[in-house]
Amino acid sequence: MDWSMLPFLPDSFAGFAWRWLWLAFPLPWLVQWSLPARRSQAAALRVPYGSELQSIAAQGGSAVRRPSLWLAWLAWTLLCAAAARPQMLGEPIVPPQDSRNLMLAVDLSGSMSENDMVLGGNVVDRLTAAKAVLADFLDRREGDRVGLLVFGQHAYALTPLTRDLGSVRDQLRDSVVGLAGRETALGDAIGLAVKRLREQPRGQRVLVLLTDGVNTAGTLDPIKAAELARIEGVRVHTIAFGSDGGMMSVFGINMPLPGDGEQIDERGLRQIAEQTGGRFFRARDIDELAGIYAELDRIEPTRQAAQAVRPMIECYRWPLGLAAALALLLLIWPRRR
Repeated sequence: MDWSMLPFLPDSFAGFAWRWLWLAFPLPWLVQWSLPARRSQAAALRVPYGSELQSIAAQGGSAVRRPSLWLAWLAWTLLCAAAARPQMLGEPIVPPQDSRNLMLAVDLSGSMSENDMVLGGNVVDRLTAAKAVLADFLDRREGDRVGLLVFGQHAYALTPLTRDLGSVRDQLRDSVVGLAGRETALGDAIGLAVKRLREQPRGQRVLVLLTDGVNTAGTLDPIKAAELARIEGVRVHTIAFGSDGGMMSVFGINMPLPGDGEQIDERGLRQIAEQTGGRFFRARDIDELAGIYAELDRIEPTRQAAQAVRPMIECYRWPLGLAAALALLLLIWPRRR
């Protein structure tokens, strides 16, 4: 039954959970109809004014009884309504969504200070360009749990896995070149990320590693770290970031300088990604880097929010309370009359 069609009910009324209990509604009438009338065995009392009493009863007796009868039926109706468990729909609630657990590993070694990127028409260093693209990437990960670790000569976790992406952006913004040392410990960074992700559900363990160099420090070999990631079910997407040369300004025009491209261990990064089921990317400028993170959005999509649900709220207390109040009124009604 569509209860919204009844004008006296609110739109949030969901109906009765035990509608079959309304079958008890005619029970008092059935009892009255089936039981025989009560006969008094006491002797009748004759009074000289008996005819006057009979005329008064005939005129006003039904009027005296009618209000109490209506109140009794109203109380019984409310009691049946309470027993049938009326329910209302509460405010919509969105259940917790199934999110991915994504660790970002950002290289803060000395080479990230190289000024070979163009951002907004200005030449900037690699870290500044990476921060701009990563901030936009984080804006699109709403609902995911993201953690941030940085690495140089050592690897450090700046934020744990969290849905507070604002904190992740703040920590990323405050990171500077050399914060973790001037060298590059790729293996230690992967190992730390695996340690942070191993307690998370399988299939949701993802590491995005951005670097512009080769492994020159640390105690863990990058390939062995990748093997550990594969065993623990961590997908590692590697990004080799940096131009093949530097930048120079000629009459205000930024022009790239040729280089040999040997500063980045592309082969090792590709092997790490393939070994863990991830992807390898090469970004030589900020546009390519932005395209890579857009591709990562496609590869590792955020989970859509679950459909909102409206909880059922039990409302039997209201008709039950009104029925009790009417019953109390019926108890004192004859005395007041």
